[in-house]
Amino acid sequence: MRLLRTSLPVVLRKLLAAGVGLCAAGAAVVIAAGPAQGSPGGTVEYWGDTGTDAQYSPVAVSLPAPVAQAGSSNSAEYALLTNGTLYAWGVGTNGQLGDGHTASSLDRPVRVEFPAGVRIASIPADVMPDNSAFAIDTTGHVWAWGYNPSGAFCLDNKQEYTTPVRLPFTDVSALAGGGNHATYDAGGTLYSCGGNQYGQLGDASTQSSTTPVKVAGLDGQRVTSLVASWCDTGAVLSDGEYYDWGYDGAGQLGNGRIGASSDVPFRVGLPGRVTQAAEGGSLANNGQTLVLLSDRSVYAWGNDDHYQLGDGRTVNEDLPEKINPPAGVTYRTLATGGNTSYAISTAGNVYAWGNSLVGQLGDGLSTAAKRPVMVLSSATTISSTAADAVASVGS
Repeated sequence: MRLLRTSLPVVLRKLLAAGVGLCAAGAAVVIAAGPAQGSPGGTVEYWGDTGTDAQYSPVAVSLPAPVAQAGSSNSAEYALLTNGTLYAWGVGTNGQLGDGHTASSLDRPVRVEFPAGVRIASIPADVMPDNSAFAIDTTGHVWAWGYNPSGAFCLDNKQEYTTPVRLPFTDVSALAGGGNHATYDAGGTLYSCGGNQYGQLGDASTQSSTTPVKVAGLDGQRVTSLVASWCDTGAVLSDGEYYDWGYDGAGQLGNGRIGASSDVPFRVGLPGRVTQAAEGGSLANNGQTLVLLSDRSVYAWGNDDHYQLGDGRTVNEDLPEKINPPAGVTYRTLATGGNTSYAISTAGNVYAWGNSLVGQLGDGLSTAAKRPVMVLSSATTISSTAADAVASVGS
């Protein structure tokens, strides 16, 4: 084996006031980024639940270098710059900003403090556990910081970290986490840690673990990307097949049976090769999955209470259905949050559809969108979390 209490976001306050039960939920963030016009730096724009208030239209954040990648947890946003440095902003009360403090920095990015000589190569494109963050360095080691109440950091503890700590893996090529769990591709083998009440660790059990357990059934198959949401995990394989496992309260596993959670990976039947996947979901009985195929067609399944599947209806789907983008639009990147979905088109335009309780759509309104609405243009990258509220975009 290759091993070497934060303040409640706006959306949670609204849900609690309405009497909705929660379990490891939080705010969702979608980020797209690109170079700032006429500047050597970069810009990220965000909207939705910022942790203390709601932004219904994009707000720009400037960074000292162009943005290579963007990511998010349920409470903070992250921007990896082309010079290998990482910046964070948002709620910081669990150390999720990685600057050694527990103070929040809601609209001013702070630099994540890695040890000297560490250069970051990538961050997860699809979600991170609640109030936590991850990064992979140029040597293939993975770093984590922030909240760790279920042991998703695989360090055999539930300790909180205010600066990045190196995890016990080498040759890490992909990782993803959501809610209280995380999965890592280390040297071609998948390992998971954290909560496991619905089988989201994928080890053929529902036993939680603070040390690495091996994901069952995928030996010898190369993974190209990992995705995750509240209590779910998914993997895109090099042959274009897509597997997912964990919670299935709304059909998000795509196995034809709503409520049939799985503690081992399940292969979803799709009509072509999957090139990208995104998982959303933040609470019991919600959650959805979107995938992009090699022919640029989009399929979605799972919860559709707020039009987040993109078919213009509010009917949950337990099998993949084809989703049609606006006329003349072709998607090249997908993201999805608690109950809002996003895409970047081949022209670089950002589209959003689904719920907008606290401005997740970014169109200035709080009403849901049955069909995709264009939010911004000239975006280069997009990322989402597994919960219900914020979006960010750079241009």
